[in-house]
Amino acid sequence: MHLAQFIAYLLQALAWLIIARALVSWFPNARNNPIVQVLYQITDPIMVPIQKVMPRMGMFDFSPLVAVLVLIFLSNAIARA
Repeated sequence: MHLAQFIAYLLQALAWLIIARALVSWFPNARNNPIVQVLYQITDPIMVPIQKVMPRMGMFDFSPLVAVLVLIFLSNAIARA
């Protein structure tokens, strides 16, 4: 496996973790779970800067969507290189 493919797989895995984080956010009490805390620690470096730039629109937070789209775009670009 080439390094580029490995990085592309890591970016795809991070995209899936962000999707999981978005789904878990529907359950406020889940933040107390140690696995969910690790999930937030892994995804915070991506999510926090995006959330600072993109304000919430009412009760909707589109930052996970933006993060996943960017990660998938980067993953595809790296995989093709």
